[in-house]
Order: sequence, then structure tokens, then C-alpha cells
Amino acid sequence: MIPEIRIEDYDYELPEGIIAQFPSEERDTSRLLVYNKGNISDDLFRNVSNHLPEKSVLVRNNARVIRARLHFIKETGAVIEILCLEPLSPGDYERTFISSGPVEWKCMVGNLKKWKKGSLTAGYDHNGRRYNLIAEKKSPEGDAWRILFRWDHPVITFGEVLESAGRLPLPPYVRREDMEEDYTRYQTIYSKNEGSVAAPTAGLHFTDRVLKSIREKDLRTVEVTMHVGAGTFKPVRDGDISQHEMHRETFLIARESLEDILAGIDRLIAVGTTSVRTLESLYWLGIKAIHDHDMLVQYPEVGQWDWTTRHNNISPGESLSALLRIMDKQKLRFLSASTRLMIIPGYSFRMIKGMITNFHQPRSTLLLLVSAWVGEDWKRIYSHAMEKSYRFLSYGDASILL
Repeated sequence: MIPEIRIEDYDYELPEGIIAQFPSEERDTSRLLVYNKGNISDDLFRNVSNHLPEKSVLVRNNARVIRARLHFIKETGAVIEILCLEPLSPGDYERTFISSGPVEWKCMVGNLKKWKKGSLTAGYDHNGRRYNLIAEKKSPEGDAWRILFRWDHPVITFGEVLESAGRLPLPPYVRREDMEEDYTRYQTIYSKNEGSVAAPTAGLHFTDRVLKSIREKDLRTVEVTMHVGAGTFKPVRDGDISQHEMHRETFLIARESLEDILAGIDRLIAVGTTSVRTLESLYWLGIKAIHDHDMLVQYPEVGQWDWTTRHNNISPGESLSALLRIMDKQKLRFLSASTRLMIIPGYSFRMIKGMITNFHQPRSTLLLLVSAWVGEDWKRIYSHAMEKSYRFLSYGDASILL
């Protein structure tokens, strides 16, 4: 049964002035709110290792933000902005980025009413020469559009096209154009796998100095990939939470990483809400695998409310072990899946012992996730952060919630 909650109870007044418009001068000089068993204290992020439990295993998202915003100017002067959300054909990130032929993506289209028909063309420079990118609107794709992209160079890949023609998709509440420093600072220092249209922002605070202090304390890190979609910014508008459609996000995890997670199953600290969703989704994926051994043959998905219908006492260790057995049977080096898992108050966490995260928007699914972890104390945490002048949202300060 889906728990009944009132989204009005997860609202708060967010002053414009505390929404960070720029990153801190240095990544690890961001402030850190420490919540530990109900107690709240303040520190700097560079000291985060001092607050991690002994032998913790940090699970971090190594997704890399792509230059997903494309601007097309019509002959009338109207600007059409296309935001690439996820690949449709080819249907995976790796193949779409190395494709030198046409690709189709699910996209949001800004100023759609000005694009009645026909294709759009935008010029871009690559290695000192001028080329054209053509966009063709094919059909509706949920609340977005299926867009076909082609370009007039037979060797350039779509990944290179985006690097040359695209712009960084800063969050909508960062009310400025992207700047040169954003191309570095809106990526984690360990970002690798391209595909996200939003950064896993809890990871933005990490530096080599912080990672060194983590290693010196004999704490371990494990990497997963979850491509963050634009749906992460979508507020919950309906008072009936069961009517909210949770956005889908894809994730990828290597077999070795899954083994490391299983080895540290009772000491996992998630870096960011995307890592939380990945870990908890892995649990439910394992439950499915136990009941359907062929589940991984096709691209599996964890449903939004799977956790409300699958009541069982299977441990996280049993669940992940089932995934590993099936991966071995099918000779899979990587596990690829998607999730719509919606974590709200009433959810029972299976995988994590704590999380590092930023401060989130009111009435958002991310705030619901945090409140599912800390209960009503989210109000104390956020009130404290405001009283102490913490900076909020993507470029803002961090918290560790134990």
C-alpha cells in the first residue's frame, strides 16, 4: 500500500537569496551540516572523513554531465532550445555518443509553439571548420519529444557534436548563463561516464585532498553510474502522491563494484540521492532476480512502487548475491538497468547507513527521500541550515545524515 502523505507538509519557504548561483571558491570549503542520531553540528566539507563511521564504504556516482542544451535560431529570429534527455536510437549512451550517423533522443523543447513544422539547423565550429547540425521533430515521447539529429560530417561522432555545439544544462534555479568555470565546477572530479543532464551535486564538494583523507582513514569508495535526468527538478504538484509520475533514470554497475558493495553491505554511505536510489534499486532488482532468473536478459526496470507490493524478509546480502549469480550465469561484466523508484516517508531503507547530500527544493522528490531517512527532523535540519546561512541547492553546501 502506498503511504498517504500530504505534499504540503514537505513545503518550506526558500528565499531566493540563499540559492547558490555560483560554486564556492574551493570545492571542499563548502560548509557541512552534520546530523548524527538527532544531533546537529557544523563543519567544513574538507573534514567530512572525520564524521564517517569506521570502515565506511562510500558509494559515489561517476556520471558526467553532457553539453545537452542546443540552441537553434529560426529565420524569424525565434530561439528554439532543445534539451537532450536520453537516447532512443541507439538506445544506450555509449553507442549514441560514438555514432557518426543520425541519432534519436528524447528531448524537451523550449519555445515549442514557434516550431510548427520542418527541421531546424544550427551551425557549429569543430577543429576550425564550420558544420551544421539538423534537428527534426518526429513525434511526442511522453511529456517530451522524439528528435532526430543529423550532421554534415561523416566522421564526427554525436559526442563530438555535443561538445562543439552544446551548452551546459545548468539547473533552472541558477538564473544566469553558463560560464567557463561551470564546465569544470559542474562536474565531480571523478566524473567519467557521459550521459547526465544534471550533476550528482553531493559529489561536487570532493577534492583530491578529501579523497586522500578518506584513504588515510582506511575508508573505501565504490563507483556506480546513474545518469541524472531533468526530472530530478520536477516538483510534486499533485496532493495525492500516488498520482505523481516518478522520472526514470538509468544506472550501470560493474560486477567488481557490485562485489565491493556486497562486501561492505552493512557500512554503505551513499554520496548523493542518486547513489541512494541506485543502491536501493539494486536491492529491489535482486528481489526480482530471485523470482525471475531470466530477468537480466532484457533491460530490467525497478518500478516506482515496487517496494509497496513486494513484502518479504530477504536480506540485502541475499538480494545482491542473486544478482551476482545471474550475472555470472549470463557472463555479464556490467549490470544495466533503469529505475523509477520513488522513496517517500514510509519507505524502509535496505542498503544505506547514511548519506551525503545537498539541501533540496521544497515539495521535491529529493526532499521526500531525505525525510524518509531522517523523519520529521528534516524540518530541524533545514531550519538550522537557514539560521546558519547555509547555501542551498546544486551549487550550495552539503550535509551528512547518519
